[in-house]
Amino acid sequence: MKKYINGLAFVLVILSACNVSKNIGTPKPALPGAFRNAIATTDTTSIGDIPWKSFFTDVPLQKLIDSAIVKNYDMQLAIKNIEASQLLVKQVKWNNVPEVGLNVTANTNRPSDNSLTGLSLSQYKIGEKHIEDYSANLSVSWEADIWGKIRNQNKSALAAYLQTTEARKAIQTNIVAGVSQGYYNLLMLDDQLAIAKTNVALNDSTLRIIKLQFDAGQVTSLAVQQAQAQQMAAAELVPQFERDITLQENALQILAGELPAKIERSAGLNDITFNESLSGGIPSALLSRRPDVRSQELALTIANAKVGINKAAMYPALRITAQGGINSFKASDWFNIPASLFGVVAGSVVQPLLDHKLLKTQYDVAKVEREATVILFRQSVLVAVGEVSDAQVKIEQLKVQQGIAAKRVQTLQQATANSRLLFQNGMANYLEVITAQSNVLQSELELASIKRSELSAVSELYRALGGGWR
Repeated sequence: MKKYINGLAFVLVILSACNVSKNIGTPKPALPGAFRNAIATTDTTSIGDIPWKSFFTDVPLQKLIDSAIVKNYDMQLAIKNIEASQLLVKQVKWNNVPEVGLNVTANTNRPSDNSLTGLSLSQYKIGEKHIEDYSANLSVSWEADIWGKIRNQNKSALAAYLQTTEARKAIQTNIVAGVSQGYYNLLMLDDQLAIAKTNVALNDSTLRIIKLQFDAGQVTSLAVQQAQAQQMAAAELVPQFERDITLQENALQILAGELPAKIERSAGLNDITFNESLSGGIPSALLSRRPDVRSQELALTIANAKVGINKAAMYPALRITAQGGINSFKASDWFNIPASLFGVVAGSVVQPLLDHKLLKTQYDVAKVEREATVILFRQSVLVAVGEVSDAQVKIEQLKVQQGIAAKRVQTLQQATANSRLLFQNGMANYLEVITAQSNVLQSELELASIKRSELSAVSELYRALGGGWR
């Protein structure tokens, strides 16, 4: 008997080591040797590997990001999802442990005198008119994981847990990028507000001169009206920028999980600088840094496990049960050991028949969903590489644009100063002065906008490279 039991155990071990379905490995997408517009290199160094506090060194910005990572509600939800997933991982480990149950019952039955049981009691002249039964037992049930169903359930639960951690990382990278971009927009608005106020003061000075000339009969009322219109156009920008600053501060505070309030700034827009060399590394290294790509890779693990689970459901299930305890027809004999002891051991093999079509359909659907997961993984890789390339070309071209815009501002500032001198000496008319002041205002506002766009592109590149979750 022992020989057969050992043989059966050996067969079960061999069968349980087999998989009834073949897993699809992580695809190897065709990646370029370097990102577009970047020099081909084998250097894997990337700004995405830099911790966010070492990349964003402005102290007020660091405080905002710190607060957002802790208090942002999306981040808090992600942490709760991780906690729930951890519990599921711990629970699924118990699938390999036999089910154990304690059962204690006591019942009495008064059969009909005309029933088979009642007649039997009368036949054997048993004085009792009712039957009592008292039982206490432990039951053990275990399903042999022959086809890998439980192993696949464990793999799926673990991959789902890892997915939640990747989701948290993805949320954090978006928070870091979003807060930094909002902060840079706030600094741009500060600069633009200062530019507008300076231009209002400049227009006030021009308007006073034109009014003096009007009083002297040197210009008409049209000149005064045009100067006033120019001054009001510049003045109109002041409340607009003040409004936008308040709205941006509120948005940043809410993103940081705080009530709307003023935000501290310790630097101006032009004081924020980054290393000239913003290395992106090589595209193949991007796959291990991007949380969304890692999440899609884990989704494939879950899809493989789901296929295995559905395939295993189509095969016979071997279940072994055992039950033992004490049983007696009389309460007084319940603990009469060993006479009241009993034990049962049974084994069963269940093969689904009528629902085989349903199980086959579920298995086919799981395979289709796995193929869709492979497509989504390839898409996530493509999107990741594209986002890095987009950010890099934005930074490159915005630097060129900023250089041109800075020269234009310098030229127009000189032109404005010259036009005022010529106007005061009667060598230029008021229209030339107004035009010069209008041009310099727009060019200075545009320069601040370009600088903000460049800083935002740097933040976007950092996020696209998988930076921000460390």
